[in-house]
Amino acid sequence: MAPRVATHHEEEALGKAYDARLMSRLLRYLRPYRARVLFAIALLLTGALVELAGPWITRLALDDAIPASDRRLLLILVAAYFASLIAAFVLQYGQTLLTTWLGQSVMYDLRREIFGKLQRLDIAFFDRNPVGRLMTRVTSDVEVLNELFSSGVVTVFGDVFTLCMIVVAMAVMDWRLALVTLAVMPFVFIAAMAFRSRIRNAYRDIRVRLARINAYLQEHISGMAVIQLFRRERDASERFRRVDQHYLEAHLRSITYYALFFPVIELLTAISLATIIVYGGSRMLDGAVTVGIIAAFLQYARRFFRPIQDLSEKYNMLQGAMASSERIFKLLDTPEPAVRSAARPFPEGARGRIEFRNVWFAYRRLEDDSDWDWILRDISFTVEPGRRIAIVGHTGAGKTSLVSLLMRFYEPQRGRILFDGVPIDECDPLELRDHIGLVLQDVFLFSRDVRYNIRLGRESIDRDAVRRAAERVGADAFIGHLPDGFDQALGERGTSISTGERQLLSFARALAFDPLVLVLDEATSSVDSALEERIEHALDALMRGRTSIVIAHRLSTVQNADSILVLHHGEVCEHGTHEQLLRREGLYARLYELQFAGASAAASIAGR
Repeated sequence: MAPRVATHHEEEALGKAYDARLMSRLLRYLRPYRARVLFAIALLLTGALVELAGPWITRLALDDAIPASDRRLLLILVAAYFASLIAAFVLQYGQTLLTTWLGQSVMYDLRREIFGKLQRLDIAFFDRNPVGRLMTRVTSDVEVLNELFSSGVVTVFGDVFTLCMIVVAMAVMDWRLALVTLAVMPFVFIAAMAFRSRIRNAYRDIRVRLARINAYLQEHISGMAVIQLFRRERDASERFRRVDQHYLEAHLRSITYYALFFPVIELLTAISLATIIVYGGSRMLDGAVTVGIIAAFLQYARRFFRPIQDLSEKYNMLQGAMASSERIFKLLDTPEPAVRSAARPFPEGARGRIEFRNVWFAYRRLEDDSDWDWILRDISFTVEPGRRIAIVGHTGAGKTSLVSLLMRFYEPQRGRILFDGVPIDECDPLELRDHIGLVLQDVFLFSRDVRYNIRLGRESIDRDAVRRAAERVGADAFIGHLPDGFDQALGERGTSISTGERQLLSFARALAFDPLVLVLDEATSSVDSALEERIEHALDALMRGRTSIVIAHRLSTVQNADSILVLHHGEVCEHGTHEQLLRREGLYARLYELQFAGASAAASIAGR
């Protein structure tokens, strides 16, 4: 049965608000910066203590300095108050700078780790996971963790410490007034719990609907040519309006919850201040407390409820971070292609002999899970060093799957593939691919200059080697007409040049890397007849002396092969030279006749 592919809606579901296992794993990324983390915590705790000094100084000024008309003490207290403000500013500045640096550093490490992981995964993984989802892992999910590290993990110590120290300071001053001040805490707790549950659902809706917007945009921008060709702009706009409207509604709902929660906290803060004034005032009239204590309590009460608001927001941040970290770690824990710890090296003086020995391969199992849905069945053939073999057959016969197995993009379920007598599953895939040059039908070019797309950044391929490779395949003609020649920047996927020109660059790339084995997968299918004639000699020179495997749909390109392999429904049904297969009058002869008849008819129509 084919593996169930999760939709972009499913992946946005939120898990537990706190997962000790995930948090422990996240905190490992702070280990290289443990000294700075400790310093940031020290700054936070010191800042919390400094903030406690202001109300205490106020009490001393009102209860001691002013009643005693002690100007000297009053000036000292004023100077101390301003010093505490300056110290709080410096500490806050340093703490913000340091925690932001920590968050960005962890993001930097995570992004590099994720990208490195993606480069080590096999091609089958990318078949199952859309590019947009993987982009989200490297960007949005990592950004959520940045907020956790820069504004959550470290600063929560400061918030909790501030709350505890304020409670202690108020209890020391007057424990009865402290109890009255904190009498509203049950209502604060109820409001925070109600806010937390509702904002959780709103946050989930926002993430899900943002994923829908991203998926819709990615699909429709990629398919814009089809939309405009069939004049579906109005329908696409209306569908996007509905998707966007749902996203707007989710955001407005979350804003409504915030608009209710913070005024409720402000109201409870005001009630707490009112109780301080009423109860404290009555006790002051009885001589039990002083005006300085009441003033200090008013300041402490305001500072007490501010961390509570921060902690409520940090809960939602923590919840999002748990969901993002779970998705990131799921990617990082994806099994990589098995590489033997003691991989066998390629033999000295590798010659390029390729052998498929009883190979069976399938991408997935049947729906009833009774067996594999075989794409290739018991494939066996050998390509001797320096020889050229062609593989032909109907679409879906399994031609490209052979190439994928040879490159170790996938592994066969049965049988073995040998390179110079060494099973390739016992070799390092990187070393294997270094010996094989692959030219695909769908050429991928990077949005860099022409020279980079030929050498792909390899330092051993100098400028002269790039130029010679381009000249040998005939790519220098169109490169010379580009405004900046080899320094011309190409558009995304090379869209600024034609399909045939992109194909020529892929030939130049293969030649520049000088592989031992050359694999052409429908490599000339996008080249017109005139251009095909121009590069035919270059291809002959490129394949001369190399083991070559040519997969082709146009049979006119394989007639000179030393051997032709005909695949039908994943099995080798015929094997021989062009002349031998024509005399056999089997599948190859029928394919050749159909193509020749089609070409003759096209030529006849063109002649009219």
